[in-house]
Formats: sequence, structure tokens, C-alpha cells
Amino acid sequence: MPVQDVLILALTKMKSGICTAGFTGDRCTVTGLQWVRPTREFGAVLLEDMMDTEGRLIQCGDVAALYLVAPRPDPPHVEDWVTDFVHHRPRWLRRLEGDKRAAFFAQHLDQAPEQVLVEHSRSLCLIQPERVEARFSLDRYSGKYEARMCFTLAGDVQCTRALQPRGVTVTDLKWRALGRQWLAPQKSPVLHLDHAALMKRLNAVTLYLTVGLSRQWKGEYWPLVHAIHVIPDYDVAIDLEVL
Repeated sequence: MPVQDVLILALTKMKSGICTAGFTGDRCTVTGLQWVRPTREFGAVLLEDMMDTEGRLIQCGDVAALYLVAPRPDPPHVEDWVTDFVHHRPRWLRRLEGDKRAAFFAQHLDQAPEQVLVEHSRSLCLIQPERVEARFSLDRYSGKYEARMCFTLAGDVQCTRALQPRGVTVTDLKWRALGRQWLAPQKSPVLHLDHAALMKRLNAVTLYLTVGLSRQWKGEYWPLVHAIHVIPDYDVAIDLEVL
């Protein structure tokens, strides 16, 4: 490419680091714009890799200039691009906000989410769920924290695991920070919100999800909610020490 403006649509917690993904300006018939998942030549992407020269963390909704070196598709992760984070730090350019943000999501929904959710022929999609449920839990003794979500889509295409009671793991750093904030004042270690309660608490008109597939684990590619894009947006501070 090598330098591309990328609209970040995922910034997530992984076991050994973080994962990020977004749209370039290149057109794509199915997804509207071209997905890329920046990766390192070796090892996991680290949190500091997504910080610019001023120490600003590039987050969902930010447009950043990234030095994409070469594609390295690893099916179903066909969106992978080796990225130089060392010699070319990410450069923050602008942020997608307000009415433009709301219009963007509505106009760039994935036209074939079954390729990700069912067929596993690629690994990233932007979808609008019909209903969602959120669950946060924190074991204050062990410190184990989980954020999970169930969701259904309009139509026949569904994510089977997202329909199950446990739902799927949410790896979105911002959403995980929100859950910790919501759990803090209550005595119960678990917070479960059905669709109506969640939308009311968020003061949300609608929301969209970036859903991706994990790397292979136990012979499967597991669906993950990489980002939850709420309209209008919510504000929460991400504690970089507690993800």
C-alpha cells in the first residue's frame, strides 16, 4: 500500500496482546470498504503499537495512518496485513463522530455476513443486530472478569453461539471498561441486561457490532464481538492497566 488511512472499527483484548481492525478507503462489493487487520511480522500486536508519537491511544472511530507492509492472509483471516509499528508509528488523523458516524454504519453493513458467521471464508463483518443481551461478571476474589453478549439478526443468517444463553465473548476494550464501571457500585458480581434495559441504560437509538473470528482453538474458529458501536456514542475512560 504501504501508508493507508484506516478507520478503526475494533480495538480488542486478546490473551497475548491486542487485536485491531478497520476499513481502508478501497472499495469492496460485499463489505462496502476493504477490511484490514494489522498484524506484526512476529508476535502479537501490543497496546503500545496503537499509540501515536504523542502517546495517544488510537481507538474505535479514529482514522489513523498505518504503514501496511504486505498482505498475509491466513484463512479465514484473509484480512491480515503485516504492519510496521516500529519505524512508522500510527498517526492520528481525525475522528468519525455525530451524524456522519451514524450514517456511516447504516451505509456500510455487511451484505454477506454468513461468510463470516457460518461459512468461515473470511473473518470480519459489520452487522446490525435486531436484539442484544449483555452480561458482565467480576470475581472479586480471583479478579476474573468477563463481558459477554447474545444477539440475533434479522433474517435467516444467525450466529449460532450468539443465540446460546452464554452468548459470545466481547473483547472490545471500551465496552469492557464500561462493564467494569457499571459493576463497581453494585454488590452483585454479575450484571445481566436484556435488550430493553441495555438500550435504556446506554440511551441508545441503535447499535452495530464488529464481529470477528478467533484464531483456531480446539479445532474451531470462535465468534467474538470485537466492537460495539452505539448510536449515539457513549463515553468511558479505558484503564490501560486493567483491560
